[in-house]
Amino acid sequence: MNVLIITGGSNGIGKAIAEKYALENHTVFSISRSKAKDVTFEQIIADLSNTSETIRAINNVFSSIETKTISSITLLNNAGGLGNINTLGNLDSEKIQQTIHLNTTTPLVLANEFIRLTKKLICKKQIISISSGAAINPYSGWSVYCASKAALDMITRVIATEQSQIENGMKSMAIYPGVVDTNMQVAIRKTPESKFKAVQRFKDLKSNNELYSPEFVADKIYQIDTLYQLESGAIIDLRKFNYEKS
Repeated sequence: MNVLIITGGSNGIGKAIAEKYALENHTVFSISRSKAKDVTFEQIIADLSNTSETIRAINNVFSSIETKTISSITLLNNAGGLGNINTLGNLDSEKIQQTIHLNTTTPLVLANEFIRLTKKLICKKQIISISSGAAINPYSGWSVYCASKAALDMITRVIATEQSQIENGMKSMAIYPGVVDTNMQVAIRKTPESKFKAVQRFKDLKSNNELYSPEFVADKIYQIDTLYQLESGAIIDLRKFNYEKS
């Protein structure tokens, strides 16, 4: 049995990934605040900005599967948000904390639980995190998002370093999916230029039909996961990835 545990699988990129893996005969569990309609994967409702609910949700997943039958298991940290788009000095401090928790604390908590719960499993084990080019490119108005995604990249590298030092450790990687046609992009395009200087670039990407579809991204992530031998700790930009089997 191949298992995928994904956060935020009820819409956007997360839903497309969950559906792709389910179509490819994976047992898929989505943890999110809401449920998608007419899907074939298991959905667990949890507020991922609440640590207790997050821990309870992933433990519920493991209590429902027979670990002895697992051939591969993946935690895919997908859930995240932009938070308020505005320059520092004009942000709501409580919203800063909430966004950092969802984008950074929650993946750390889930990784901690996932590693603990899979410690004795002898199979393919990995953590994949959906990051962003904003981790390495500063955008005025995106201070919280840029900082949290940079942190996610470092979490990816630290997990890879730690797990390389133990027997039967797991792989860890992060993926930059590019600019994807989701509700997040709708929100970005509605932001006034006074709050987000780069807004015209994102409007142009939409009008020029240059956005990736969630289904395209899901297919590429599945290919990367199943067809390529990648070094643990890798940070992969889908726009630059060379799709030749290694």
